[in-house]
Amino acid sequence: MNVSLRGVEIRRRRHAAGQGPAVAWVESPLQMLGVVEAHHAGLLGPATRVVPRAGLPALRLTRRELARLGPPEGLELAEPSERLARPGRGSRAWVAGDAFSGRVQLALVTAPSGPTVLVDDGLATIRLLELLVARRPLLRARGTPGLGRRALGAAAAFRLRTRELTVFTALPVPAGLAEAVEGAGMRLVRHDFAWLRAQPADLPPPERTIVLGTSLVRNGLIRRDRYLRWLERIGEPVAYFPHRREDPRDLDRVRRIRGLTVYDTGAPAEMTLRDLRPDQRVLSLPSTAVTSLRVLLSARGVPVETVDVPEDWWTASAVPSLRSHLQLFAHQPYRPRHPGKVAP
Repeated sequence: MNVSLRGVEIRRRRHAAGQGPAVAWVESPLQMLGVVEAHHAGLLGPATRVVPRAGLPALRLTRRELARLGPPEGLELAEPSERLARPGRGSRAWVAGDAFSGRVQLALVTAPSGPTVLVDDGLATIRLLELLVARRPLLRARGTPGLGRRALGAAAAFRLRTRELTVFTALPVPAGLAEAVEGAGMRLVRHDFAWLRAQPADLPPPERTIVLGTSLVRNGLIRRDRYLRWLERIGEPVAYFPHRREDPRDLDRVRRIRGLTVYDTGAPAEMTLRDLRPDQRVLSLPSTAVTSLRVLLSARGVPVETVDVPEDWWTASAVPSLRSHLQLFAHQPYRPRHPGKVAP
């Protein structure tokens, strides 16, 4: 009885000292992979509990794939939950991805102070850093927030700047921005998917050219007909890996394109395409997956090329500032190998 009580007291003291497990709330496959890599890198301490948001099929499939591979020691993949996993007083750290989410911002504003780690949530990570450095409210690039939403975004930005904040990213943060982040007292830690690169991978698709699907059509930023026409004119067998937010009706049209095979695995591209052959290549419209796949595939000599989106693809919803943001990592732009046959 005394031993049991002593154990309870030891655990209580550890939690009071912030020695409990780190708690992570994830809402996308990339966020989940970021937490795994942060834990593997030792950034979160010896124990991390990852709570995925419920109701997201792609997140469920990513969790299942991670469980199959066997996550790093000390990392627990909890059951999906509708309830946001909040930071607690006993947690060594709280980890999240989407700092523009109202739920996450409310948790930041109302939770006790403590170490906070933000993992990649697409290109929004760069916008987040820019807003934090500029001391502006954390608001998404699209939309017209009301007064209450602006107030919450401002409060969340203030709490992040005053907490022990680390941003853990695989993105190529511009040098000037990285310097400003560090100068503002925030910690910026880069990674190259060390854990994922060390895991066994399934055989790659047989096609030489792999195209990553896009959410830009569904989001109303590029014209559907232009995108589908480009896919039809690639002129060689294509392995198409859909974006998790692609409209199923658009995907049905993609499936009807001659010479194109859809591989609807549901897992993120970083997991399914990490073992491509040097004679293969990846094409994609601007997306975070371009950057992460370059990190994963550079040592294998696999080119990951960004399609340079023509002016007449964009819709009126794609304002100039948003286009510029989307093109931020469009290095090594795609150029047709047979210009007469494969013009974008």
